[in-house]
Amino acid sequence: MNSPLVRVENLQVMFAMRGGLVLPGKAPKMIHALDGISFDIQRGEILAMVGESGCGKTTLARAILRLITPSAGKIFFNQRDITLLKGTSLRNLRRHMQMIFQDPYESLDPRQSIYELLEEPLLIHYPDITQNDREVQVFKALEASGLHPAREISARYPHHLSGGQRQRVAIAAAMILEPEFVVTDEPVSMLDVSIRAEILKLMLDLRDLKNLTYLFITHDLSLAWMISDRIIVLYLGKIVEIGSTQDVIHHALHPYTRALVSVIPLPQPGIQKQQIILEGDTPSPLDIPAGCRFLLRCWKWRQLNCPAVCKEKEPILQAYGCESHKVACHFAEGA
Repeated sequence: MNSPLVRVENLQVMFAMRGGLVLPGKAPKMIHALDGISFDIQRGEILAMVGESGCGKTTLARAILRLITPSAGKIFFNQRDITLLKGTSLRNLRRHMQMIFQDPYESLDPRQSIYELLEEPLLIHYPDITQNDREVQVFKALEASGLHPAREISARYPHHLSGGQRQRVAIAAAMILEPEFVVTDEPVSMLDVSIRAEILKLMLDLRDLKNLTYLFITHDLSLAWMISDRIIVLYLGKIVEIGSTQDVIHHALHPYTRALVSVIPLPQPGIQKQQIILEGDTPSPLDIPAGCRFLLRCWKWRQLNCPAVCKEKEPILQAYGCESHKVACHFAEGA
């Protein structure tokens, strides 16, 4: 197997809590956003990352792109350690790694025309190319993203466009530097249902055309099922399950994953399945409980009469059934 494009080893991200009273000689409380994350992404793969709000999905994406600096662990891109890159080296890396944000209206500068938005990365990374070449690149990126006529669209401002058109501009802005790796953070959640399929098809077409590698962040497991090759399930800053899309959807092992899968709508009308409704709230990342961090919401723990090991020992991510399917649960075998 070829070496992965992205590799993350034991990544940890913590933030000091702002505000509140900090006594002299006492360290501020720390928010454990990510805690010991390890995985890789193969070239040309779409790896989906799912989990509820606050589980650390966006923090992980920003750490991989070096928009934030990890507290511990390592990040490799093209077998190069990029964990502590700074200055010119970090700026040069930006050409190869891009991000498509959730809300295109927030991520696009309203004071810039569409042409200026797409021209800006070219001015930063390729200052020596001519104005005519930049214009060609801008129009090419707009047309590849399904925005026609490109010259007319480029003269507009973000508020002149529909939500779907703005997201296409955001995709064009990410693609104009010809990156190898693209992170998409809930790229269709702010769009009408009627145009979500168009944007997803555009992303898949660009993947095939440009041999892109995607990290696809979503809270919608059914969407991950449709678009991804593999799925990571994240809970409170830890990976609880990772495997091929088919394994995770059809043979989910972790109680949290099984709950998520149970509420995916079935395409066949009239067929019903038992849904697993999780009770309670996710623990605070300021105060991670001992043992399994899913314990207090775990329906299986209660079903097994509350075994003590779940309270005392944190489960480790390990292979089950096949090397590519891993789960962090003491009782995965009985799933």
